[in-house]
Amino acid sequence: MTSQPVFVVLNETGAALARKAAAAIGGAEVHGLTDRVTTADLSFQSTSGHLKSLFDDGRAIVAVASTGIVIRSLGEALSDKQTEPPVLSVSIDGKSVVPLLGGHHGANKLARELAKALDGQAAITTAGDSRFGLALDDPPRGWRCVDRALSKPVMAALLASEAVSLINETEDKVDISWLTESAAGFSDDADQTIRLTHSLPVDGSAELALCPAILTLGIGCERGVKTDDLAKFVRETLVREGIAKQAVACVATVDIKEDETAIREVANLGGIPLRLFTPERLEEETPRVTDPSDYVFETVGTHSVAEAAALAAAGPDAELIVAKRKGEGMTCAVARSPCIIDPDQVGRGTGRLVVVGIGPGTNDWRAPEATRLVAGVTDVVGYSLYMDILGPLMDGKVRHDYKLGEESDRVAEALDLAASGREVALVSSGDAGIYAMASLVFELIETGGNDGWQRLEVQVVPGISALQAAAARAGAPLGHDFCTVSLSDLLTPWEVIENRLKAAAAGDFVISLYNPVSMRRREQLVKARDIILGERGPETPVILARNLGREEEKIDVITLGELQPDIVDMLTLVMIGSTETRAFQRGDGSTTVYTPRGYSGKEK
Repeated sequence: MTSQPVFVVLNETGAALARKAAAAIGGAEVHGLTDRVTTADLSFQSTSGHLKSLFDDGRAIVAVASTGIVIRSLGEALSDKQTEPPVLSVSIDGKSVVPLLGGHHGANKLARELAKALDGQAAITTAGDSRFGLALDDPPRGWRCVDRALSKPVMAALLASEAVSLINETEDKVDISWLTESAAGFSDDADQTIRLTHSLPVDGSAELALCPAILTLGIGCERGVKTDDLAKFVRETLVREGIAKQAVACVATVDIKEDETAIREVANLGGIPLRLFTPERLEEETPRVTDPSDYVFETVGTHSVAEAAALAAAGPDAELIVAKRKGEGMTCAVARSPCIIDPDQVGRGTGRLVVVGIGPGTNDWRAPEATRLVAGVTDVVGYSLYMDILGPLMDGKVRHDYKLGEESDRVAEALDLAASGREVALVSSGDAGIYAMASLVFELIETGGNDGWQRLEVQVVPGISALQAAAARAGAPLGHDFCTVSLSDLLTPWEVIENRLKAAAAGDFVISLYNPVSMRRREQLVKARDIILGERGPETPVILARNLGREEEKIDVITLGELQPDIVDMLTLVMIGSTETRAFQRGDGSTTVYTPRGYSGKEK
């Protein structure tokens, strides 16, 4: 998933500003101070404590607050500037954007983006950026620094107006104007040197090496190769060939290897994207490969994987600089492009599907992990009401709206989008694994006959279910054994439902009834009530929980004998107590329901 900053806001004005800025940078979470911000994706009670928690988790922070608040909150947490995340402060009017920490770790770039979006000013204070408009240890997209520590003496020399040499070993098509047209001055012979190269620096060299992303690493391997073995093989190949890993723009392979853990992890270790190509596309590169294989063609559908993938990713004018190297069940090759490669423009990326339970309806009951992952996706698929509940978190996302009853269609589209390389969230209310979409996702993956779906990375994110929310509102009715039964017979025969109800009643479980009624389905609730009345008394407490977590929320406590379809609707969860469940009046007139587990009577 794409890493997104967190906006921390203290009032509604700050929240509106954060939403505007977040939309401009592709989306981000907005965390708001409890009781002052009602539209936040996540609420917090202590500004200082929340800032520290985010900072400790390595999250980039944009605080719509004074610099003083941020500095006082994080001062004691500062220890290592090489590992600290970016931290910025934005004035409430958006006119000033101040990168406080991590200027050369993304904060300065983010400050410029935010200032542009807010029509404000980025207050860049790092010396190189201020004087020359460049940061050697944080070069522009498409460039990487081999050893950030070596940038310090070079920048110090430039700031002191001392001579610095610039040695360019790149192709003519590689744009180096960010250096040559900056305010920095360079000479041919000096003590400090910047070398622009894709080659591995000589051991002990004091030169600052900056690498353009002009190389692609093609990889092929047998199924189940160990990550450590593949990483060692690739690393040794690059070192042997004198190639700096920082010049590799992407790892490339055939699409059937999308779920190959070792290839994914090697790309992650290098901090570079994995790009995928169909066998048909790789077969087009056969005239340019050095070692076509009939066996590989029979197995995969292309005469080459490693070489062909490297060439396909590097472009039509590329050349192989490392022909296929063979290891134990693995191959790799390296191609060089005459210009910097944008990985987003070659092949396709590895898609991902997150199946997210967003809770009953309030942001406070949505897991922070769910908020973070939804903020980072490109597309959201779901029932329209569920996406509306997400509110401003949907800003900047592509919506794929569905009606109730279109469950298979919405899951299939989510899988197709992810298989095309998109980052996709499939949202459900409550918990995605409880009477929701997660099980259907895996059912379609297993039975759909779609190889692309089979290779997808799928993550299920838990949410607070309706029965948990109802129990919390009413007291503690789930204090002992419980079960859930859906009364909908659209997908399950009533005979099966009836048998489950009889077993649950006989077992004296607290029973939560999902889908208790619909516009046309009324008699099932009566039948369920009568079955349970056969095992427990009419005075048994029953909780009716409607619109949990929303403004229309309503919790009623009645008895089993009073349960009728007319007092229940489609948005109601019905929770029926066991023979041990108790209900009692509180001093304020409210009713609390709980099921004791027996702790109070346990011998000590």
